[in-house]
Amino acid sequence: MALGVTKTNRNVALIVAAGRGERAGEGQPKQFRRVAGKSLLAHAVDAFARHSGFDQIVLVIGDGQSEAVQTALDPRPLPALVIGGATRQQSVRAGLEHIAANGGADHVFIHDAARPFLPPQLIDRLLCALEDAAGAIPVLPVVDTLARGMGSLGNVVDRSGLIRVQTPQAFDFYAILIAHRNWANAADATDDAQMARAAGYPVALVEGDSMLEKLTHPQDFALAEQRLAARFSTRTGMGYDVHRLVSGEELWLCGVQIPHPKGLSGHSDADVALHALTDAIFGALAEGDIGSHFPPSDPQWRGAASSTFLAFARDRVTAREGRIEHVDLTIICEAPKIGPYRDAMRARVAEILDISAEKVSVKATTTERLGFTGRGEGIAAQAIATLSLPGVF
Repeated sequence: MALGVTKTNRNVALIVAAGRGERAGEGQPKQFRRVAGKSLLAHAVDAFARHSGFDQIVLVIGDGQSEAVQTALDPRPLPALVIGGATRQQSVRAGLEHIAANGGADHVFIHDAARPFLPPQLIDRLLCALEDAAGAIPVLPVVDTLARGMGSLGNVVDRSGLIRVQTPQAFDFYAILIAHRNWANAADATDDAQMARAAGYPVALVEGDSMLEKLTHPQDFALAEQRLAARFSTRTGMGYDVHRLVSGEELWLCGVQIPHPKGLSGHSDADVALHALTDAIFGALAEGDIGSHFPPSDPQWRGAASSTFLAFARDRVTAREGRIEHVDLTIICEAPKIGPYRDAMRARVAEILDISAEKVSVKATTTERLGFTGRGEGIAAQAIATLSLPGVF
């Protein structure tokens, strides 16, 4: 062992996300753009977080991007953050030095956030290859005809023996750290495997995956959405709830406080609309109902904001790699009038669910003075939630 670091038995994922990604469009770095309901950065972080082989994730970001990273990963806990450099090589070096200064590692997987869809089977192949080599990288064969061209077609290039190199690239941590520290080439390295080879370390090749295509241009994002759509199924859940109207209580509907002589009675804030919507999401997930997750017998939920329950249901969708496509709420009451508050309700529900307000419908109806709602004794709500959930991914 060299360089003043101590060997440990840890595997660390080093995700490089410090670029500006201007070619991706939409005026933001591509690692913060969303595909299939979450940012590229969140996809990459989740891939390593789900795999049992990693002890830590280190994220290399650009200067001034901390707030954007937190938003892109919310509600996940933040990994260790390291400020990168002007080039990819400098950013990777910064991440490696951070790991070395904080206990070192056994293996490190260096991955680009622009390749967000990382299958666990590929991680397994790389870990296996590291048993016999200091480095391992995923590759795909070149199947298209290659030719030179500068405005017009030039000579065909022999593609035999050529491969397409992907990330993550996996290494013995100290081997790649030495390779970075000793890199004397004036040109920046475009990947880490060439630096390992230059330092004399063997690099094994494993089968790559077409899902690891790098997303760079706007059309890449559109294609990624199309490819992922085939892996998702549509799930629909329904919810229904009722609460009594009583004096001395505040009236909350869809997370908005409504001025009214009476409020809804319940163990929490009794927001009947959010309760119905929460149950609809649990129904689409087939994960019980609001009472099974937040039993009214538990005193900790007394007076709780119902937004807490809905946010939990949202996080359950996220945990299963799903996305909320649309929600539709119908509030059933004689009073108050819902129309003046409809836009505020849609905005608040969208905020809690972290979706666009265009995906939120809030309607109201009466029962023509029939039944308990018609007599003004209570308010009912119905909700439908439409989710997209992945199969094997």
